[in-house]
Amino acid sequence: MRYIWQRSDWPNFKWQSDQLLDVLGEARFHQGKLLSKISALGMNLSQEAQAEILIEETLKTAAIEGQILDRKSVRSSVAKRLGLPAGGLPAAGRHVDGLVDVLLDATSHYDQSLTPKRLKSWQAALFPTGYSGLRRIRTGKWRGTDPVQVVSGPIGREKIHFEAPPSDKVDLEIRKFISWWEKGSIQMEGLLRAGVAHFRFITIHPFEDGNGRIARALTDMALAQDEKLSQRFYSLSSRIMREREDYYNVLERSQKGDVDITRWLRWFLGCYRRAVEDSQNLISKILAKAEFWQRHGQTTLNDRQRKVINKLLDAGPGGFEGGLTTRKYVSMAKVSRTTGFREISDLVKKRFLLKNEARGRSVSYDIRWKE
Repeated sequence: MRYIWQRSDWPNFKWQSDQLLDVLGEARFHQGKLLSKISALGMNLSQEAQAEILIEETLKTAAIEGQILDRKSVRSSVAKRLGLPAGGLPAAGRHVDGLVDVLLDATSHYDQSLTPKRLKSWQAALFPTGYSGLRRIRTGKWRGTDPVQVVSGPIGREKIHFEAPPSDKVDLEIRKFISWWEKGSIQMEGLLRAGVAHFRFITIHPFEDGNGRIARALTDMALAQDEKLSQRFYSLSSRIMREREDYYNVLERSQKGDVDITRWLRWFLGCYRRAVEDSQNLISKILAKAEFWQRHGQTTLNDRQRKVINKLLDAGPGGFEGGLTTRKYVSMAKVSRTTGFREISDLVKKRFLLKNEARGRSVSYDIRWKE
């Protein structure tokens, strides 16, 4: 098996432009729609949208590698860094803060130079204790001399999906990558550059661990440079997580192919478009929530009522499955059934809630989205 990095023409990538025109055009069209919608957001709404996207990006870029983070801890870290309220949220661990810091640095400072030192600092931030699980790893340094392979399957019957270049080639490969990165920001179509950067970095695999997360941070940085926006309003990692099997399959096939990476770029552009479409739904939900509170801004509610209403708004049209019932309200608000029924009735009277069509014991309520 010859890997792409073993070929004499690596890394002079090629692609069939005629096979990318349609997906590139669709990606740019949906990107334009999203950016137009974002322009309608005020500063506070922009921060809220950015926070939700960053939370998803943090959770999903870790999940792709099999690391499950606590959503409340991630929300706490994001809120702290964006200057948003974090009352009642648990303190985030150092590894959560580190990942959030990397993602924010890649996008908030997209116009700063990419250097080996910066890449190493990102990797060190991902592993503040120097351990990946129970295994001690090199942090803030290129990987050691041991061969690096991506494998799956039981011990003794492993399947090798990919083998990275030898460690003595890493420093030169990264310096060539950075030189290409700087030139590409001027010479290449922005979305294609992001796709090539992701593929090239993940193939070099310069660290013992964290390569996937850093590759996705670099992709976000390339996209921020393309859009000239320091805030992200879509989560590419969330979409990759949903298509993880396809992601790994097309990556493996391309890494075992020649330098024509049309297949990879076509998949990447399609994934990007779907990520942007997903975000349009989130932005629409945030706008709808803002319009709702503008309509009811002068109406007095207690903290329990406001908490429940916000949960319904976050759930979007349709709300909770089966609607809001007195039992659900009691559970969320931590009140007696009598108090819960009284506070729901008050919300109906104040036109926050609408009673669903039902009879008997199955009484439920949903948000009154429109007057």
